[in-house]
Amino acid sequence: MKLKTHKGLAKRIKKTKAGKIKRRSANISHLLSKKSKSRKRSHAGLKDVSKSDKKQVKKLVPYLRS
Repeated sequence: MKLKTHKGLAKRIKKTKAGKIKRRSANISHLLSKKSKSRKRSHAGLKDVSKSDKKQVKKLVPYLRS
């Protein structure tokens, strides 16, 4: 039986040409006035999905397996 793509996760990650899986960082959407500039900068941009989570991500989004 074919697996269905987990659409919620598929919208939140991207695959690079090198085959890495990128994600957005948490804690940067609201309550920003209390956070320091350096803390906000460290959350900016895309981060790699951790090694321990890659197996689960690839299971939920089958087209990333290739």
